[in-house]
Amino acid sequence: MGELELIGLAGLGVLFILLMLRMPVGLAMVVVGIGGTYALSLAAPFVRFEPYLKQFKTLLWGNVASYDLSVVPLFVFMGYLASHANLSRDLFHGMNAVMGRYRGGVAMSAIGACAGFGAVCGSSLATASTMGRVALPELARLKYSPRLATGTLAAGGTLGILIPPSVALVIYAVIVEASIIDMFRAAIIPGLIAVVFFITAIAVLVRVFPDWAPEAVSMPADERRRALWRLLPVVAIFGSIIIGLGIGLFTPTPAAGVGVFLILVYGFAQRLWSDEGLRIKDVFNALLETAVTSGMIYFILFGAEVVKTFFTRAGLPSALAEWAGASGLDPWLVLIAILVIFVILGCFMESLAMILVMVPFFWPVLVDINGGDYVTAATATFGMTADQLKIWFGILSLIVVELGLITPPVGLNVFIINALARDVPMSETFKGVMPFFGMEIIRVALLILVPGIVLFVPTMLR
Repeated sequence: MGELELIGLAGLGVLFILLMLRMPVGLAMVVVGIGGTYALSLAAPFVRFEPYLKQFKTLLWGNVASYDLSVVPLFVFMGYLASHANLSRDLFHGMNAVMGRYRGGVAMSAIGACAGFGAVCGSSLATASTMGRVALPELARLKYSPRLATGTLAAGGTLGILIPPSVALVIYAVIVEASIIDMFRAAIIPGLIAVVFFITAIAVLVRVFPDWAPEAVSMPADERRRALWRLLPVVAIFGSIIIGLGIGLFTPTPAAGVGVFLILVYGFAQRLWSDEGLRIKDVFNALLETAVTSGMIYFILFGAEVVKTFFTRAGLPSALAEWAGASGLDPWLVLIAILVIFVILGCFMESLAMILVMVPFFWPVLVDINGGDYVTAATATFGMTADQLKIWFGILSLIVVELGLITPPVGLNVFIINALARDVPMSETFKGVMPFFGMEIIRVALLILVPGIVLFVPTMLR
């Protein structure tokens, strides 16, 4: 390994140290990118530092002005509007009206509500936080086991990153130059599998440990009717977005615009017959929250471009690809090793930051192992073209990032739920997520063994 590659490797190490010290992700990447490029300019005269700095005047604008990324603030705004309009509460009570008749049904309803809210929110941490506030009091009131209650919500929150539309899927698609719509379509079946697996895990747990959940009590007819009635517009809003994207009725940016419009109409319409719904103040607060969150995301994207340029000049991604190709390791073993690294890093890093930092490293490695950008499915190592590999690897990556959010000792979702349930020991919450962790391992193995599960919908609707 040459001097430039060693500088790049040192920069990567410094980046991880800064992130573990809780420096803001975007700032850490900018610091490492600028400092690393300056070190490269001292080591190699052909690496010019001044032209590198001059690109900053257009680099940030290039990210913000990208049409593909214009969907990000719209989806973020849609999530905040849904939260202010109490759609998360309506989702949970509506799902409870459907599933509450079964033992463990309230916990199952929480999983369904997390999946539904994830479809409009797109963030695992926000899904866990929002649904935790809605569902934890109800689970505690019904005397659910604290282990099951907190474990269910921590695991259910992970659905936010994969259930389309997802900000993380948009960012991944931009990085590897994949179709955003194809990524959304590919996430549908794996997302549904996760919901089914999680509900199955709850059904098994409450049968094996009956004291973890009370006997099912049917909801009064009037209350059940009201909950189902309030669920219908929520399902209609979320369903219109997902179905519209799936059948190609509109592209992601118009889809987000439609979602914002429908939530605004529904939220204001609620004020006509009740004291609930959206107020002008709520919309203003949602706009402020969207501005803060979108600014953070765009700054992280800017930092990722800065540090990516440094790593590329250092030759680190190409060196990693060459090493993987010359190592003689089985390609499937290399893939599994990459996924394991994602799980480990997911314990410490926010999911979006990890995708931005690590995908540019690992994607060239997989393309090289698979046979290059123009390989055919018949001759490819993984039995798929480069475009198919983008989709398959993206879904696998996001799933294992989900795993990192509930992996001991630093699963971020576990900390969020535990902060809401302060009377529950952290160890109990980690024990509660382990059955769901096992189901996620089974899901990853299934998608690795049968890539067609991921590729079926994009191929069928193309």
